[in-house]
Parts: sequence; C-alpha cells; structure tokens
Amino acid sequence: MESSLTGPALRPAEAEHGFPKESPLSIRNFSMAIVLVAICGFFAIASSQFLSARNLSLLATELSITATLALGMLLIILPGHIDLSVGSGVGLIGGIASVLVMKHNWPSPLAMGAGLATGMLLWFAMGSLIVRQRIPAFIITLGGLLVFKGLFWLVIRNSTVLVAPGGPTNFYSLLTTYYLPPALGCVLAAMILLGVVAAKLRSNKRRLEHGFPVEASELVFLKLFLTGQCLLLLVLVANQFRGIPLPAVILGSVALALSVLTNHTPFGRYLYAIGGNEEAALISGIPVKRVVIGAFAIMGAIVAITGFMQTSYAGASTTTIGDLMELDAIAACVIGGVSLRGGRGSVLGVLFGALIMACLLNGMTLLAVSPEFKFIARGTVLSLAVWMDVRLSR
Repeated sequence: MESSLTGPALRPAEAEHGFPKESPLSIRNFSMAIVLVAICGFFAIASSQFLSARNLSLLATELSITATLALGMLLIILPGHIDLSVGSGVGLIGGIASVLVMKHNWPSPLAMGAGLATGMLLWFAMGSLIVRQRIPAFIITLGGLLVFKGLFWLVIRNSTVLVAPGGPTNFYSLLTTYYLPPALGCVLAAMILLGVVAAKLRSNKRRLEHGFPVEASELVFLKLFLTGQCLLLLVLVANQFRGIPLPAVILGSVALALSVLTNHTPFGRYLYAIGGNEEAALISGIPVKRVVIGAFAIMGAIVAITGFMQTSYAGASTTTIGDLMELDAIAACVIGGVSLRGGRGSVLGVLFGALIMACLLNGMTLLAVSPEFKFIARGTVLSLAVWMDVRLSR
C-alpha cells in the first residue's frame, strides 16, 4: 500500500527501486479527508437514504465508473499530458458495442472485444500524433472530443440503442446488474486482505534489504487492521442489498493492475521521470515516445471498459452517454493529488478523489438538486482542487 495520496517521488535512490517516499503535501491529504467526511456527513443528515444499503451499492457502481476512467487519466497526466476526448470516447466505444449487439446480432463478448480493440487503436493513433508530430495533447484530444462525438452520433444514428434485447440478458447488460453472491464476496474480501498483508510485508523486506527506513510495526498493524475493517464493512453493507456489484470488482482489478504498473515496473517509473523533467528523461535514455504512446494505448483500453460500464448502467446507448466525463476524471485526479504539470500522483489518491466526486454527485441526486446547480458544484470543486494544487506546489 502507498503511504500517501500523492504517490511516488522522484528521488533517484528510491525511484531506482520503485519505493515511494512520504509526501510533503500532508496538508492536502488531511484537508481532502475532512472534505470527504463533511460531504458524507451533510448528505447523511439531509437524506436518510444516503447511507442505506441500496444507495451505497449504487454509489459503489457510480464510483467504479468514474474512478476507472480517472485511473486511465492518471497515466496521461503523469508524463505531463491531458486527454479531453475520453468522455466522447466512452460514448463512442459503448455505442459501437451496442450497435454490433443489437443491429448486427454479434455475441456481446465479441462486440465488446471489437470495441476494446477500437479504443486502443484510436488512442494509439492520438498518442503517436502527439509525440511524433509534437502536437500539444490539448489540441489533439480536443479535436478527438469533437470527432468522436460526431462519430458516436453517426454510429447510433441519433437514436437509442439498447445493450440487450427485451427479456433476456447478455454479458453486456450484466456488467452493472450482476452482484457477487454473499459468500463469494466474503471470500474475495479475505483474499484481498491477505494480498495486502503479503504485499506490505514484501515491501518492508525489500526496503530493509536496500537500507531504506520502514514504518513502525504498530503503525503497520494499525493500517492493516483498518483496511480489514473497511473491507469487512464494505462486504456486510453490500450483502444487505444484493452483494458486491461487478463494477466494483472491475475497478479493483484495474486499480491493482495500474498500481503494480506505476510502482513496480520500469514503465511506471518512466512515466514519473518524464513528467518530472522530460529533457532529463530523454538524455538519460528513457524511450519517451514509446512510453507516452503506450500510456495512451492503455488509456484507450480503459476508455473502452468505462464505455461498456457506463452504457450498461444506462441500459442503452444514447447521445448523452459520456458527456463531461472527462472533467470528472480530471477533477478526481487533481483532488487526489495528481499534479497537472506531471510527475506526481498515485492510484490511491485518484480513488480518493473519485470517491469525493461520486459522493457529491450521488448526494445531490438524492436531494433532487437541479442539473444547473450540479454543474456549478462540479465546476467549483474542480476549480478549488486546481487552486489547491497550484498553491501547495509553490
């Protein structure tokens, strides 16, 4: 587990072995924790349904969709780029899969596979344009936002395309309607806890072998104990409704994969190095172009996964799927401590930021807040997060 929300630093000795150090931005972490508690406390008082098992299960699904996309955005922001096209891409890829299933009678797994390949190809192409032609990512992805939105409307012909025919379900529709049986949820939570314990013990062992300090055993035990309590609480609450929703499992898998990628592989360390100083990274022999293109290709796969979940959650592909999701993803990253300049950020921080955004939107929906004020709230949160990033980075 990472020791802070802001992720690995660029100190050479630790970067070489993939070990994060403590972040100096503890004020940010503390402030964001207070904000999350305040948001949850306010909505719990304002609406008795906020802490109900049913709403928390829906919140987990909504969080999973937003957080999955935000994790992909992390890979783009770390090397100092930005992607404004992901919202339109979510709609386009989900629409392609829906049309293949409903209009061309493709099996849903095959249709989703085609959508996944399309997403990776499109984002690979955008990444190649950005690094090989040296065009700013802002311009390329802004163009992608418009192009993908137009293609999306053409694909679905400005109509509503269901993800499954009336009556029977398919794998596509089950993405957000399937829940793990209670017993399986308990087993999964136990396996996750054992994995976290093993990873922490292994990390401490490696740090000691290389002469780095480790946390006190009492603190380690407390963190692991709290992690176990949170997992137990999650399973108990989810089992009071229908069980752990499948999107939460998908989010956990994506988060685990990206955590390993960013913290324990050369590719991940290259992302931080490029974001910290691209010229220095290039001089030191890091394949900057390949790394950035690879990050965009992975982003394409994550956009596809998010598109499948978002479309399945809506039940159909409509012209509004994916609208402004790029802003929610960027906001989740910035709130979670990802620097827009690149070089700083973590998976844990992004998850935390996405949780704040999901709780805010879910609570406003329960209170029947009008769409105008929802936009104002989302924009205010994003602006404050960017202001805090700039302020604390001075």
